[in-house]
Amino acid sequence: MIRLLAGISLLASPAAAMAQTEEERADIDCCVHYVPLPREDIVVNGSGLLRLADSDRTLGRTLVTDVEPGLGNRIENRLRDEAGLVQFRRSDGRSAHPTSQGITLRGLGGNASSRALVTLDGVPQADPFGGWVAWSAYDAVNLAGIFVVRGGGSGVDGPGALAGTISLHSGMTDGASGSIAYGSRDSWDASASVGTQLGEGGQVALDARYGRGDGFVPVAGGQRGAVDRAAPYEQGGLGLRLRFDAGDDNRIEASVRGFSDRRDRGTDFTDSKIDGIDASFRFLHNPWGATQWLALAYVQLRDLESGFASVAAGRGSVAPALFQRVPATGLGARIEVRPAIDLENPLRVGLDWRRTVGRTEEDFFFSGVTPGRHRIAGGSSDTVGAFAEWTSGDPGYGFLWTLSGRVDRWSIGEGYRLERNIAGPVITDLRFASRQGWEGSGRAGVRWSSDTVALRAAAYRGWRLPTLNELYRPFRVGAEVTNANEMLKPERLWGGEVGIDWQGGDTKLSATVFANRLENAIANVTLAPNLNQRQNLDAIDSKGVEFGAGQDLGPAILRATYAYTDARVEAAGGAAALDGRRPAQIAKHAGSLMLRSDGSGPLGGFATLRYIGGQNEDDLGRLRLGDALTLDAGLSWRFSEALSIEARAENLTDELVPAAISAAGIVERATPRTLWIGARTRF
Repeated sequence: MIRLLAGISLLASPAAAMAQTEEERADIDCCVHYVPLPREDIVVNGSGLLRLADSDRTLGRTLVTDVEPGLGNRIENRLRDEAGLVQFRRSDGRSAHPTSQGITLRGLGGNASSRALVTLDGVPQADPFGGWVAWSAYDAVNLAGIFVVRGGGSGVDGPGALAGTISLHSGMTDGASGSIAYGSRDSWDASASVGTQLGEGGQVALDARYGRGDGFVPVAGGQRGAVDRAAPYEQGGLGLRLRFDAGDDNRIEASVRGFSDRRDRGTDFTDSKIDGIDASFRFLHNPWGATQWLALAYVQLRDLESGFASVAAGRGSVAPALFQRVPATGLGARIEVRPAIDLENPLRVGLDWRRTVGRTEEDFFFSGVTPGRHRIAGGSSDTVGAFAEWTSGDPGYGFLWTLSGRVDRWSIGEGYRLERNIAGPVITDLRFASRQGWEGSGRAGVRWSSDTVALRAAAYRGWRLPTLNELYRPFRVGAEVTNANEMLKPERLWGGEVGIDWQGGDTKLSATVFANRLENAIANVTLAPNLNQRQNLDAIDSKGVEFGAGQDLGPAILRATYAYTDARVEAAGGAAALDGRRPAQIAKHAGSLMLRSDGSGPLGGFATLRYIGGQNEDDLGRLRLGDALTLDAGLSWRFSEALSIEARAENLTDELVPAAISAAGIVERATPRTLWIGARTRF
């Protein structure tokens, strides 16, 4: 079992279920108190066949475990503790615009579409149309842990893992748990999970989350006008998961979840809403035995509606600028086989398929509150891939190496863009020819370990298909217009890294040096004042160093992370002005320092310092976001095994965290000081 620092038992995660020796456990995040499972006790934890985890040990991955829902805790903010992991905006899903919630690592940013692959129990989670991630949807999921794998090219994960993979793994509840909290600005946060056994081999679990708040004024003080007000939010989710044995050698897993997200941007005409429903069905054959295989099918349904406003100079008046609706669908399937070879499963082979379909429907050119023009644009894309991964060597001491690769056939269906005057004729009616191609990706990794030291190295290639949003949807922010580009080419990444991990007693240290080259990087390129277009840059070159350290201090655990990233653009032609510049939204320095109790006594607490360096807001570096140092902290008191109370603080020092800056110099801020008090119960 893995036990959270707060003292909550969880089903073992994929890597932890396999770890046996001290050096294997050293790979796991230093903040985890680990109790090993016997080799024969393999846990199937909602993400498929978990028996093979040896390949993870060549990746230098991090296991994030402090993901308990409720009391203001949010998954996306917990991920900010991992230095080098960057979200497009510094604000979170209570105030950021939904389309700005992309995620990446290692300086491969400058775009709101995610360049890291996010999965939940093996199912891709990026929005089918835009590639952004609806983080509020996962606050309602009872998670057992999150794996963060830095670096791309993993053949088994699928296309899109350019910067790395963020794997969310759900856990089944046995019993009941819940929390309720009240916070600043009349905020409420409630969560609940309940689960039970079904017969001898089955389980059923229901998870729920609800949160709301009056919100804060996004515009920084001193720049506000008559139109600026607090930005309220209301979010909730509900999920049902079912697992049961089908005979002696088979297991069936099914899940369905839905979420709803309502938020506002702090002026009239800027409200947005996202509704989503996901469902998946997984059949596993012989998950505890010799030859294993699984079949997975899933569907994603997303519906985004959003308003955009035009604010007058002086911020004394506001008018509607655009209303947008984006329905999108994602479909996928996967078949994987792990044959038994010498009583192990070192080989994984399989096929997967993913299809995205979506469109944007927009009203704009408003006269008062009446739109004058309508636009619809969209299309579809498909990828079909075959993959294989082989892991060889001693999972304890000595050498362990991994080879993985895949080949994908991609296709972009016929796209379209139609614009017409609402009370008049068609202005534009365009059809874009379909395109197809082949892409390959893969990773080679090796790890050598002794009783205290592990050395690892990896080289990889990955790729990402442009999103439908990047291909077909133009957009406007204030006076800035960004045009789409239906001829965008897939992004391709070449990269490598070397790293070292050391453990001596209760001290753990790690360091990784990396170098990546992202060719055909998609960016918003300035063509003229207030006019941009999405284009393929020649490349983004990114290199840097990542450090991690952990120290067991008896009743507490200290952990630190730091990332230095030197990223530069290579560009020519119409984008030549970007050559040599840092990509937008990428800081050179980032780090965190965390002190947390180990959950062994009735009193507990934590304190987390996060630092993010200055970064460019735009591609030319004309607009600059300053650095920020924030402090989160909390205290808890456990009365009994069933009841505890907790107080939490976000941004305790009320640091101004600049999240965006407009061409007019208006600064948008991320979450100010927010205080929470609440209670948890477990049965």
